[in-house]
Amino acid sequence: MSAEDDGTRLTFDPTVTHGAVLWLFAAFVVTFVVTRTVVRLIRSGRGPFRDTTVGGVHVHHHVYGIFLMLAAGVAEFVYTPGTPWVQIFAAVFGAGAALTLDEFALWLYLDDVYWTEQGRKSVDLVFGAALVGLLLVLGARPFEDTAGDGRISFAVTIAVNLVFALVALLKGKTASGVVGLVVPLVALVAAIRLAKPSSPWARKRYPVDSRKWERATARFPEGGRARWTHLVDRVAGSPATLTERRH
Repeated sequence: MSAEDDGTRLTFDPTVTHGAVLWLFAAFVVTFVVTRTVVRLIRSGRGPFRDTTVGGVHVHHHVYGIFLMLAAGVAEFVYTPGTPWVQIFAAVFGAGAALTLDEFALWLYLDDVYWTEQGRKSVDLVFGAALVGLLLVLGARPFEDTAGDGRISFAVTIAVNLVFALVALLKGKTASGVVGLVVPLVALVAAIRLAKPSSPWARKRYPVDSRKWERATARFPEGGRARWTHLVDRVAGSPATLTERRH
């Protein structure tokens, strides 16, 4: 910290921060890959893995993720450790984030939609979060205050970008909204473009039989299979049929 710095600016120590972010990103990716592999083995009935139940209640893996993030966050705030503990806590937080975001759709819909079309929002969000993590590893610092005396302008810029990212999320552009937190242009484009028909934005602002509704349903037809959808299928597995869900 320089003599002129009053301690209120967001600054980064590259020797510590970059290492911690790298560990966080690596733990996030590895945990997500391992988790998806295990759950798909459980779904197919192969291997030694089974669902965890306590007293007849299925314990979802985002529960473990929440506790891991809480433990890492509290330890970081209480002890503000240096190397190697800051990297260890970053890895624990990254693992917990992967477990939690992999079931994002469950705590969004408050329903066990993991293997349904709605459950694919979890994979969209994880892909977006992974891209954000990669950008951070490469040196992107979206909230670093380099504006000097123009802190009001800096704060306004951040607030406007957050609004664009929120609009993108409301329009059903999960990955774009998350990536837009780091790359403002992505959030802006996603916020301007048409919303998906199933999104909260479309349900509120696109009346049925309106021009925008027709354009949205044509752009995102029900059951449409885009390249992104095929990629999600390879990671998440095909959606469960109604019979599979009942089973």
